[in-house]
Amino acid sequence: MQAADKHIVIGTIGSDAHMIGAWVLQKGLAAAGFGVTLLGAAVPQEEFVNAAIETHADAILVSSLYGMGILDCEGLRDKCVEAGLKNILLYAGGNVAAPLELQSNWPEIEKRFTEMGFNRVYRNTVTVNEVVAALKSDLGIDS
Repeated sequence: MQAADKHIVIGTIGSDAHMIGAWVLQKGLAAAGFGVTLLGAAVPQEEFVNAAIETHADAILVSSLYGMGILDCEGLRDKCVEAGLKNILLYAGGNVAAPLELQSNWPEIEKRFTEMGFNRVYRNTVTVNEVVAALKSDLGIDS
């Protein structure tokens, strides 16, 4: 299986207007051969789900830089399941929690995202290459 056979939906969730992370990921994933739909900034959960359905996406990547990602992402897995996307990959990344909380308690942040049904969560220091490698691994793509 090749990356070209897989489609990814990316956007900045909730009220977050910061687009640079999502834009960088979109460029890097497209360069790696993935089909990518970039939804933009301040995207409601329902829009992620609808875009995933429309594009037959294999993964949803949520970006959040303003520190409220935990709140904005809560319930997204449930919405995916309700829409028939039980097995879609969910990744989140950026400043997904208040900066002090991130710095002092990252294992707890990871645990909360896992409990919410996310497959992976990343700090704002993640590289595009790390995300591409994780997606290829999680989607069973030959490198």
